[in-house]
Amino acid sequence: MEYPLHLMAEVKEKNKFHQLEGFLSGKGPTNAPLMLVGEAPGKTEIITKVPFSGQAGKELDNELAKVSLSREDLYITSVVRSRPYRIKKRINKKTGYIEESRPNRTPTKAEVKAFAPLIDFEIQTIQPNIIAPMGNVALKRLLGNQYTVSNYHGQILTQPIYQISEDRSIYEKTDESYTIFPIYHPAAILYNRSLKEVITEDWYALFQLVKEYN
Repeated sequence: MEYPLHLMAEVKEKNKFHQLEGFLSGKGPTNAPLMLVGEAPGKTEIITKVPFSGQAGKELDNELAKVSLSREDLYITSVVRSRPYRIKKRINKKTGYIEESRPNRTPTKAEVKAFAPLIDFEIQTIQPNIIAPMGNVALKRLLGNQYTVSNYHGQILTQPIYQISEDRSIYEKTDESYTIFPIYHPAAILYNRSLKEVITEDWYALFQLVKEYN
């Protein structure tokens, strides 16, 4: 998706002092009935320019295949569009030199807020029938800090969502209601294999919900 230049300039200015790398646009048809909302791109996504093209993407594709969905059927985006990283330094015991790495990290609330105009623009433009926030960062951005994926995954929630105010100072609830279906982030299964069955069940329920709108 192409974003208004003034929004891009605003987001770039607000993030200039944050430890962020690259930029990844949302991908998918602009008339998609389903919007998947992730957390932020990782190293692989910044290189390939494809959302969820790393390890988590493989898990996402597996779940989509199980329910006969493909990426062409949906729009994929994230609440933060650049890769958040932290600087990690260590001394190489063999060489004695200091080595620096930049692993991924969870985006801060300030970073999520700085990118808020872009996800708001996407939702207003696409008007998806269903929004599926994947993981806590996306869910909290849309519905508030009291919501967690562990408590609300697999549930159909029809209610207003949060969008950034015109002066960018606070989040405000939308006048209209949206159908929200929280699911675990695809990467969750990489750290907790016991979630595999639950995640698959949620995807089947999401697929049935998508079919109801077709």
